Amino acid sequence: MTATAAQRVEAVRIPPWGLEGMLGFPAGEARGLVLFAHGSGSSRSSPRNTYVAGALRQAGLATLLFDLLEESEAEDRAKVFDIELLAERLLAATAWAGEHATSRALRLGYFGASTGAAAALIAAARQGDAIGAVVSRGGRPDLAGSALARVKAPTLLIVGGEDTEVLALNRAAFRALRCERLLEVVPGATHLFEEPGALAEVVELARRWFCTHLGAATRG
Repeated sequence: MTATAAQRVEAVRIPPWGLEGMLGFPAGEARGLVLFAHGSGSSRSSPRNTYVAGALRQAGLATLLFDLLEESEAEDRAKVFDIELLAERLLAATAWAGEHATSRALRLGYFGASTGAAAALIAAARQGDAIGAVVSRGGRPDLAGSALARVKAPTLLIVGGEDTEVLALNRAAFRALRCERLLEVVPGATHLFEEPGALAEVVELARRWFCTHLGAATRG
């Protein structure tokens, strides 16, 4: 276990596949747990995801960063874009978090990026009110298909203003959602939000959304 600025982070393995992850907690009492679902070409060690996770912990939220695929599977392009498989893995991690001694009392949220956003929305649709909030960063929510209409969790879609194709897909997905929803466009940002200040704006939008909707310390 390591500690950074009073935050606690521990390495975990999520059954039944033994997926590797990092479960982190804020310095004080956590108000919720955010599970990260990354997209292709990313991992639990992605600088963007670890940056966002650290900021969420500073805001009082626990985080679970984990790899949706095993190392050998990540080389298989069919599995990388198998949204149903990614959603199944996210559901397994959700069930694990619900049984883990240090996280089982926390209200849950999902932070998805790229194809991981579609997996997060499918997983949220299958769990109804059990998921308190979803945030998509540069995601492909359109790949969730008919599941979009069944999502109950308040959903925030964040897209770069210069990521024009993905922005159009997010606008279509936004219209298909029936839950509380918001589409935020970060001006001047491209798909990876690499421009100065762009990722910091993503963090602030996500922080507000999760803190608003995961405010309860416990869940039924």
